[in-house]
Amino acid sequence: MPHLIVEFTDNLQPDGDIAGLLPKLTRVLVDQGAYPIGGIRARAIELHHYCIADGQADDAFVHATLKIGAGRSDAVKQATCDGLFTAMKDHFADLFARRYLALSLELVEFSEAGTWKHNNIHQRFKTP
Repeated sequence: MPHLIVEFTDNLQPDGDIAGLLPKLTRVLVDQGAYPIGGIRARAIELHHYCIADGQADDAFVHATLKIGAGRSDAVKQATCDGLFTAMKDHFADLFARRYLALSLELVEFSEAGTWKHNNIHQRFKTP
């Protein structure tokens, strides 16, 4: 962990550059130094069925959900979410200036007792 899921409305294509957003968000997580690099996952889900506000305009949204295991300090969680949300706002700044767009980020913290993992990617990041 962490896992970052970015949901976005299909009316952001191609201007939203979602493929370019994911590496930026992943870099924020790596730079925090609080998460095992081998456990970081970022993915985007394009939404085709949605209704925003009154449904009368070509509104768009991007909602990111960050899922992390419990145990990190409030300061680490705050810094992580601040960094992710700043990266999102920076990425979409030009598009935000041109159209109606809602950006949001949610943090979900869960107990490790409810997860199962099998991952050998961590081996690449172990120092000898």
